[in-house]
Amino acid sequence: MTNKSSLSKLSFILTATILLWIKTYIVYKTQFDIKIENATQEFILFINPLSFLLLILGIGLFFKTEKGRNRYTIITSFIITFVLFANVMFYRFFNDFLTLPVLFQTSNMGDLGNSAFELFKWTDILMFIDVIVLAFLAKYLSKKKEVDEGLSLGVSRKTRFAYYVAVLAVFISNLALAETERPELLTRAFDREMLVKNIGTYNYHIYDAVLQSKTKAQRALADSSEFVEIENYLKANQKAPNEELFGAAENKNVIIVSLESLQDFVIGNTVNGQEVTPFLNDFIEESYYFENFYHQTGQGKTSDSEFLLDNSLYPLGRGSVFFTHGGNEFNGTPELLKDKGYYSAVFHANNRSFWNRDVVYPRLGYDRFFSLADYEVTPENSVGWGLKDKEFFEQSVEHMKTLPQPFYSKFITLTNHFPFELDEEDKMVDEFDSNSRTLNRYFPTVRYMDEAFKYFIEDLKAEGLYENSIIVVYGDHYGISQNHNVAMEQYLGKEVTPYQWTQLQKVPMIVHIPGEEHKGKKISKVSGQIDLKPTLLHLLGIDTKDHVQFGSDMFSEEKMDFAVLRDGSFITDKYVYADNKCYDKSTEEETNLSACEPYMEKAKQELDYSDKIVYGDLLRFYEGKNYRLEKTEDHN
Repeated sequence: MTNKSSLSKLSFILTATILLWIKTYIVYKTQFDIKIENATQEFILFINPLSFLLLILGIGLFFKTEKGRNRYTIITSFIITFVLFANVMFYRFFNDFLTLPVLFQTSNMGDLGNSAFELFKWTDILMFIDVIVLAFLAKYLSKKKEVDEGLSLGVSRKTRFAYYVAVLAVFISNLALAETERPELLTRAFDREMLVKNIGTYNYHIYDAVLQSKTKAQRALADSSEFVEIENYLKANQKAPNEELFGAAENKNVIIVSLESLQDFVIGNTVNGQEVTPFLNDFIEESYYFENFYHQTGQGKTSDSEFLLDNSLYPLGRGSVFFTHGGNEFNGTPELLKDKGYYSAVFHANNRSFWNRDVVYPRLGYDRFFSLADYEVTPENSVGWGLKDKEFFEQSVEHMKTLPQPFYSKFITLTNHFPFELDEEDKMVDEFDSNSRTLNRYFPTVRYMDEAFKYFIEDLKAEGLYENSIIVVYGDHYGISQNHNVAMEQYLGKEVTPYQWTQLQKVPMIVHIPGEEHKGKKISKVSGQIDLKPTLLHLLGIDTKDHVQFGSDMFSEEKMDFAVLRDGSFITDKYVYADNKCYDKSTEEETNLSACEPYMEKAKQELDYSDKIVYGDLLRFYEGKNYRLEKTEDHN
């Protein structure tokens, strides 16, 4: 009788668990692109939601009445489903899973607008159908019970103990099996797909919360001694810059243009027989062009590219540095240029608080932020995320004319942003024809951005700002995620393997110095956004040998052909390491992992060291000569 009674009290919780379990697995298979290599991995993927669901729903066993248990179970099922739904929405655009720092970026949510609407599908409502079923089931069961039965419906301590022993057994079995497939699994926090595949979405979020609390503690426990090892590493790996170009742009104005979501595959390419970037193609012929330049952003996207540009530090694997560590001490490019008499400004027609820019920019040393309030934005001159690029550049030049010279300026465009909306009168090329609406619309918005940049250069010439400036143009991050690989294969005419996907992370990188004699020079060295700061400072005549930076001068003959992506992938002159596989660039085929092993430790070490600087706020201990004196005294 007791066993039957206990089973009856467990039935509603177990029903909810099974429904959530099946639903989660269906979402895994239909909404996420989780790569499965064998039957064991498939089994792990199938069972991995179970331990969490049993654990969290099992809390209902501590409720004294069936009504309380059922209510808790329904509410918890709804919350878990919403977390799953949020991951699906996030994954559709970023091809990644949510982290706690991203969830805390609430000030960004109000600006998502059309992007969120574009990502939503009516079938998403079906994700909540089991919650509705549970609600009806609870109501039906309550009518079947006699009123006096509610007095003794608590679950015995013995039953709860047996239940949680079973939960623990399921979790340990899952983790043990996962460790056999992927040793040192829990040390690979940057590889979220690997974690979700092995321990499940829900356990991953618990693990992420533990990491978040751990990183909060890192700053409190950090001291200046932690910086010594990192500084020694940076000095040992420093490469001599190109002396010939030292000061090539000294005292010139700096104009940096961050082109939203621009990937390199469109440069010099066509859609429906029409050039996608005709002006940039011509501009490259009069500039230095880095044809193996990669974005290295993480979840912070554009804000990460800004962080890389101004600090030569890697962004974090979780969230945006601008949000999670916006109050840190930085040694940003604008601050360094103050000693050379530079005034610094950012131009971006978006809310000041988006990506926490209003807090971070002053910390980096920027003097002025021309944000949304400084622009005239109307329904006629805006689309998608805001002010159209042509109007943005036109109004920005008027602001730029008021700046003291020399100035360091950064322009961040908006039009070529997902969901890639564009008014008909602004379309200069037809959409691509594939099963991906996102990729189809990408080409017209890129073409529009190219035209807007052309007018910007013409305005700079007309206002007398062109000749005395160095113009740096680069793509901030990818625009087309892995969710559109089938359509991308149609456009490229070849399969998008992990190797090809990594190559698609190339973004345009152009350095244009009016009047400079070496024009139209293509540089094949493998480089990334981490290299922007040392390259730019060297061109401006600033000695960078004592600076804290992971990048190198991209013009240097000694520079190593090496770029680490935030997910741990890396590229050298001969190899690409991606998806835990090594690829030979000459054949584009997988080769023995041993070929990539000499670089694997370096890639991990660079990311780890950079993370330590950010999490520990270690630059607060670095004060040039004062810091070095302090360090010397500590070692005497």
